[in-house]
Parts: sequence; structure tokens; C-alpha cells
Amino acid sequence: MARTRNRLTAKGAAALLEPGRHSDGGGLYLVIDGDGRSADRRRWLYLFQWRGKRREMGLGGYPTVSLAEARKARDEAEQGVRDGRDPILAREEARRGRERTPTFGEAAEALIEAMQDGWRNAKHRAQWGTTLRTYCKPFWSTPVNEIGTDAIVGALKPIWIAKAETASRLRGRIEAVIDAARAAGHIPPNEANPARWRGHLDKLLPKKQKLQRGHHRAMHHEALSTFIRDLRGRQATAALALEFLILTAARSGEVRDMRWSEVHLSDRLWSVPATRMKAGRVHRVPLSGRAVEILEAIKPLSEGETDPLVFPGHKPGKPLSIMAMTMLLRRMGTDVTVHGFRSAFRDFAGDETGFAREVAEAALSHVIGDKAEQAYRRSDALAKRRQLMETWAAYVEPKPANEATAPMLQPAHEPV
Repeated sequence: MARTRNRLTAKGAAALLEPGRHSDGGGLYLVIDGDGRSADRRRWLYLFQWRGKRREMGLGGYPTVSLAEARKARDEAEQGVRDGRDPILAREEARRGRERTPTFGEAAEALIEAMQDGWRNAKHRAQWGTTLRTYCKPFWSTPVNEIGTDAIVGALKPIWIAKAETASRLRGRIEAVIDAARAAGHIPPNEANPARWRGHLDKLLPKKQKLQRGHHRAMHHEALSTFIRDLRGRQATAALALEFLILTAARSGEVRDMRWSEVHLSDRLWSVPATRMKAGRVHRVPLSGRAVEILEAIKPLSEGETDPLVFPGHKPGKPLSIMAMTMLLRRMGTDVTVHGFRSAFRDFAGDETGFAREVAEAALSHVIGDKAEQAYRRSDALAKRRQLMETWAAYVEPKPANEATAPMLQPAHEPV
């Protein structure tokens, strides 16, 4: 009985010269056009029925596509027909999928997802997404390989002066998205990044040192004693949180998201996890006597809960609103920012005490020195910082109205 499938052999296919269609069975044919001695005259063809009509599907030239490869392509197309898929349409869709370049928005979302495990916190991830979606709208749906310098300058220029810090971060994030798209093969490897600063955008936009970076409005440290007297007259969780923030020179988010599992009252110590710190490392905060009093006063609010927040908000399990302390300051008629109290602390440490600069900077969880200095200096100067924070707490403690606030000096040039 004659074979109805796989009729050809590799040697036999190579020897065929006669023009026409030579069947391998199952709808597969080696087609020879004209002189069969020319390689470009041989090609594979698959014939099949689709919705009552005969269709022809080219499978490539022979011998570039071997007999075995042609049979595999035929079998896959045949299976598609049995499954109710047009193999020609399916191949075109697959080809378009491989060739389609993602939009800038798709590339941005892919990068944010890829960086998921590297975020310090959910807020940082949200800032990335919000910044890109807000300012890159004009080219959000443009293929990422078509984003040019004009589009990027157009997004940056309106905020380059008015929102200098946001603009600088936005430029870096756009550059990162385009770099990631290049690494994924969507942009030629030798094509320069249009969002790069040095030698490119620095020629089109004001240089960083000319930008006006806003400072957080701060209260002078000499006024803090009177301010805290007023603050203690406020019956609110936000008031206790704000005084605690002032006493610890901490950031707003560090205080609002603070949990009891981070507090060691017996050691008078608060250990902020690296995941919640701007510098990405654990920060140990020595607690003054007044800071401990505040914690003991507020502790009953969270009794019976598992790893509760120290300063809970109105909703169960939720921290204080990001605006709680800001609104409190407004109600008190004080035109300063919450973050500005860190500046007041730093001015006090530098102007009114003899504590070494490194001690004050460590209290603010700032990273100082070059990498070599950081490698050798592994201590966080906790003992010195404990002295500094007690000095600070005593300085801002409300005084009788007729008592002047005198500077509280420590010996200058103390070793750290």
C-alpha cells in the first residue's frame, strides 16, 4: 500500500529537479518553479481546507528549511486547523506580537514591576508610577523606541524651575525606563538615551546648581520651648506624635508608621527598620526621658492588638494621616513644615552645642563621607547621640515665662 504521508526522503528531495508540486503527504508539497537546479526556485507549501475553501500557506524555501522542519511546521499548522484556528492568521498574529515594540507606558509599568522587590516601601513605588504617569502623558502611548529629545524636554521644561526636585527625579526615571527597554531588546544597543543628562540635556536645560531647591520652612530653635508649651495643651494623637517627632528629629513617615515592635522601652531605644529608612539601613534612635513619657502615655490606645502602630489614626490598623501633623500646625497658626523641625534640631546642634558634626548628622540618619570613610566608620555613635538627644529635650522643654532659654553647651571637639 502506497504511503500517504512522509513520502519524501531528505536525499530524494535534494535530487528532485522537475518543475511542479511534489507531495510529501498530509498537504505538504515541495514546489519547484522552472529550473530546479536554482535554490531560489524551491519552496515548501502547505495546502489545507479552511471553512470550505482551499488555502495555501508557504513554509519557507528549500533547503534553508529542511524536510524535517517543513514537516514540523505542517504538523503544527494541521493541529491548528483541527483546533479551529486559521494557521495563516495565527502565524501573522504571532509575528506581530514578536515585532511590536511596547509603548513608553508599557515599558514604564514593566520596569516598576521588575523593581518590585527593590522598593524601600510602597510609597516609593507609588511615587515612581505617579510621577511618570502624570508628566509623561504626551508620549505615554508612543512606542518607547520613538521617544526623542524633544518629547522629554517638553515634559521636563514646565516643571524644571518650579518643581526642581520633582523634575530631576522625573528625568532620571525616564532615563531608567529607556535603558530598561534597550536592555530588553526594544531599542538598538548603540542608540544613545535621549534622557541622559551629561553631554545632552545639560545643554538644553539649566544646570542643577542653578536650580532653586526649596527649603522646608522651619521654626527657629529658640522658639521651640514656647511652641511645645502650646502643643502640650492640645488633646490629640497628632500633638503627641509631633512632639515625639521633634524630640527624636525623625521624619514624618518614620513616626507615623512606627510600631511597638520597634520600641525597646527598657533600653530607651527605637530601632527603625531599614525598609522604612530613606538611607535603606537600620536607624537606632536613643529616646530621651520626655520621649519615653510620650510613649507610655499613648500605649493604652493600642493594648490588645498584634504589633500595633504607636500613633494610630482614626481608622483601625491605619496610621495617622499624612496631613494630620500639618493640619495641627495650621490650626496653631504656625507657618512652618513638619520636616522643618529637623532643620531646627540641626541648627541647634551646630550653633548651641559642641557636639561633633558627625554626631548630629548621625542623629538625622544622614549618610556622610565618601565610601571609604563609610566603610571604616561602622559605629552609629549611639552613646554620643543619647547625650545629644537628652540635651535637645532639655533645651526644648517649656520654661517658666520669666526664664530665658540659655544655650546648653557641650565640650567642643569631642571624639565621636
